[in-house]
Amino acid sequence: MYKKILVPLDGSELSECVLDHVIAIATGCRIPEVILLTVMELVSQQVYAELGEQLARDIQNKARVDVNNYLLKVADSLKKDGLVVQTAVISGKPTEEILDYANKNQVALIVMSTHGRSGISRWVWGSVADRVLRHSRVPVLVVSPAGCRSG
Repeated sequence: MYKKILVPLDGSELSECVLDHVIAIATGCRIPEVILLTVMELVSQQVYAELGEQLARDIQNKARVDVNNYLLKVADSLKKDGLVVQTAVISGKPTEEILDYANKNQVALIVMSTHGRSGISRWVWGSVADRVLRHSRVPVLVVSPAGCRSG
């Protein structure tokens, strides 16, 4: 049924909560490909102006290298469980880029966590998971932080 799972990760432990679920689904359903995706937000023109173009670029390039290394480490862990894993790092607005990536790459399922924000924090930051869930053309499994706890 599913040929490709997209797993958006932001580097936090909460985003990694989904990994046990991904392993179970990919193994149980014999999913041929899992894609780990991180969306790096674009650096604003104000940051470029304040830091200088070269320094801002250097910081952004270092961040991209760190993100790539992080994804490769997670991918290696999943490969030990027998999964075929690809990684991708793109820049832009997280919700839009996740949805666009899923549409352009024939993703059959998106598995992601919610960070469990509420109140003013949720109002200010919104929820990427909620927006992906509402606008995705493919099924989305959203794992809440409570779904990551054993016991």
